[in-house]
Amino acid sequence: MNGLVRMTRLVLQRSLREPGHIVNIGSIAGRWAYPNGATYVTSKFAVRGFTRALREDLLGRDIRVTTVDSGLVETEFSLVRFRGDAEKAKAVYEGTRPLTADDVADCIVYAVTRPPHVVVDEVVLMSIDQSNGFRINRR
Repeated sequence: MNGLVRMTRLVLQRSLREPGHIVNIGSIAGRWAYPNGATYVTSKFAVRGFTRALREDLLGRDIRVTTVDSGLVETEFSLVRFRGDAEKAKAVYEGTRPLTADDVADCIVYAVTRPPHVVVDEVVLMSIDQSNGFRINRR
């Protein structure tokens, strides 16, 4: 969270003088808490709160703010989370059809390519095998 605030401050030093677009990457963990995820869930709720407050602070300026909250995305995150244990990381996605980094990137591209007067406020995307932050259908 500290990095997000610092980077936003740096970006805004320039962007306050010209049109811009800030895209914050959150997670559905910032919408639904889940067991054994207190620190991560807290950080993602903070991202969502910061983004909402930033929108309020920037009202009237030509700076768009979007948050992208995704669910189950197959990336190296699980490998890092399980400290390099490839088996545990692979098990997270087993029997599911997770999103990919390209799926998330596609949503970001959509948001930033809208006409200048249009703000895609929030994007929430999940695998078809997921209904919330912790319910996942495994085949």
